[in-house]
Amino acid sequence: MMRIGKRVQETLVNHVGRKLSAAGTILLMLSLGSAAGAQEVCYKGVNLSGAEYGDKHGILGTNYIYPTEETVSYFAEKGMNLVRLPFRWERLQPVFGEALNTEELNRLHNAVELIRSHGMKVLLDPHNFGYYDGKRLMTADVPAQAFANFWIRLAQEFANQEDIMFGLMNEPYDIPVEDWLIAANQAIAGIRAVGAENLILVPGTNWSGASSWQSDRPAGNNGNVMSGVSDPADNFIYEVHQYMDEDFSGTHETCPQADLALKGLVDFTGWLKEQGARGLLGEFGGSKDPACLAGLTRMVDYMDEASEQWLGWTYWAAGDWWPATEGNNIQPVEGTDRPQLAAVMQSKPQVGSSHCSTLN
Repeated sequence: MMRIGKRVQETLVNHVGRKLSAAGTILLMLSLGSAAGAQEVCYKGVNLSGAEYGDKHGILGTNYIYPTEETVSYFAEKGMNLVRLPFRWERLQPVFGEALNTEELNRLHNAVELIRSHGMKVLLDPHNFGYYDGKRLMTADVPAQAFANFWIRLAQEFANQEDIMFGLMNEPYDIPVEDWLIAANQAIAGIRAVGAENLILVPGTNWSGASSWQSDRPAGNNGNVMSGVSDPADNFIYEVHQYMDEDFSGTHETCPQADLALKGLVDFTGWLKEQGARGLLGEFGGSKDPACLAGLTRMVDYMDEASEQWLGWTYWAAGDWWPATEGNNIQPVEGTDRPQLAAVMQSKPQVGSSHCSTLN
């Protein structure tokens, strides 16, 4: 089959796409991508929800849970090779600026060892939305130094382990983007200061949505500011999230915004190219509704085609306590695969390529 060069693809999309609707532009992009021949992304994985439940006084097994052997092995057997592992900052560090809690740190280590024993990598994810114990980061209560201190301590535990990635924060949403950039850069500087060269994933604010990345929002415009990320090791990528429901929140079981969600990925890819950067889709999902399933497949197919910019993705969500009635749930029920699994896992990730390395 004749291959169409990426530069030709981009030219056609840039010029012809201006005269098309969002859906038409996307269809053109996908048809060209199919002709060009896709190269799978490096990482295809899942968020294993549970350890972020409850507050800092939560009791393991009662208020929160880490992934079990059964759940981890299931997704590994399905060909996934990355787990985004959510947990709570304040439970791991009950007093910021002070030592990590030994018991909780051991639980985190045990979860990491379980996941890596199945050949999967781990994306550590303090799932706090830019808050600590109800107080917002980048205020007098939770200054940037406190955030950096947390990451210095956590980075020392997992420094230079090739199968561990650091996700700075899940979905900061109301921190002014200029302030968030300061916090992110201080955390990165702290991580590098202790000699950890692990891959760092940097989100934006405004929930770090792909489709809103370059939009003016209450917390600012990520596209205008987040190019200012500074990493002494030059080993970071951007993390975005993208849902397809009516308000892009992932809380509804229909997907009327599937075209715009995909356009968001296309537009964000363009921004990454301008920056000479790469990204990972840390959250996306949909219900068993046919429009959602089709939308999921289109999203993962597009990222495979744009794998020069996309390191991979982690589906939201699964987990031993994830409600069976939750529309986005990809956890099997009574041994039966959810239809979303087939929608996203039509091919396995590429492995063994230097393009996929997480350490410099």
